[in-house]
Amino acid sequence: HVGFFGVLANSPEDVPKVAKEIDDEFRNSPRPTKTESERAFQLSWIATLGNVKAFILSICMAVVFATLLVSANTMAMSIRERTREVAVLKTLGFTRRAVLGLFVSEAVILSLAGGVLGALAATGLVAILKHSPQGGLFLNGMRVSGVTMSFALLIAGLVGFFSAFIPSYYASKTNIVDGLRHIG
Repeated sequence: HVGFFGVLANSPEDVPKVAKEIDDEFRNSPRPTKTESERAFQLSWIATLGNVKAFILSICMAVVFATLLVSANTMAMSIRERTREVAVLKTLGFTRRAVLGLFVSEAVILSLAGGVLGALAATGLVAILKHSPQGGLFLNGMRVSGVTMSFALLIAGLVGFFSAFIPSYYASKTNIVDGLRHIG
């Protein structure tokens, strides 16, 4: 028993004609065929899995939220450890806005660097999987587009911004004397 056959046509324009001829050939057989393009087959196979897009989107949102929590904790600890540095910067004439900008820009740059590394790793992984024997049929049309990379970098930048803004805001409000007295 065979589940499916792969047939190559000479050109994309020939696909409907070839599909019709195959279906006509096996119309009265005990097991008639249902011929469709590779793209239609992939879409119908994915449709059997349910709403995959919503499932993957919910997993991605959970991962981004967990990353945001870890990043916020890391930035809060980092900024808290540099309380004396904030006091020294304020002593040198840095304003609240400048201190806030330094910490937030540091977090955004670190997040964007991680986002770039992640996007490049995803591109390489997809390329490797496309050329593997197991991934050839279903990953054939898959690629990491520029829009996807841009969206990933936007999310990375937002994670950096939101994880650092509140701790940076409180650090920028630190009094110079209290900051220099801080132990920790």
